[in-house]
Amino acid sequence: MTTPIKAPAQPAPTETPGAATSPMRRKFTVDEYYRMAEVGILQPDERVELIDGEITLMAPIGNPHASGVRRIERVFAQIAGEAVTVSGQNPVRLDERSDPQPDVAILRYREDDYAGKPPTAEDVLLLIEVSDTTLTYDRGTKLNLYAEANVPETLIMNLSEDCIESFTQPGPNGYAHHATYRRGDTISPTTLPDVQFAVDDLLPPVPAEPDKA
Repeated sequence: MTTPIKAPAQPAPTETPGAATSPMRRKFTVDEYYRMAEVGILQPDERVELIDGEITLMAPIGNPHASGVRRIERVFAQIAGEAVTVSGQNPVRLDERSDPQPDVAILRYREDDYAGKPPTAEDVLLLIEVSDTTLTYDRGTKLNLYAEANVPETLIMNLSEDCIESFTQPGPNGYAHHATYRRGDTISPTTLPDVQFAVDDLLPPVPAEPDKA
């Protein structure tokens, strides 16, 4: 038998005559978020993630985005092998109120593939977001969230500007260091110093120029 989730009682906002009042916002914990899925409030086919206690709709995955995710997964599987776990578009529990789904998470290797306990911020070596229409959101909300959780490095595959952006040195005010890598460059993640990959291996192939008659 399931029990509906009930929001805890909240004090009524104090009203001042003639002053506008704002509705109070109810934030959820990760446990409540998954409970809503169990009882059917959230449907299995809904693409949502929990960000700072708020359930957020995720943008549809277009073909360039999906292709970028596949390229990242293939490259890291080849160069890092079994030293890491490559997790594509799966949740990472950052704290009690945030359970985002980064496009790719490079995690510390665990024999059980995280079956017994979901990955947390401490398990993350590197997070990667593939950004086209979501670039502003990824550079803002998602990046700040990852920095606050002390994720050591986040990469943004910036499809709009045809580059890879690296963000390191996390802290409560965001990442302190930002570097941009372009075609011809190589990247070595801070937590995987023995691993190097070419920017060209991650970015989509450059369209061939049409033959000139």
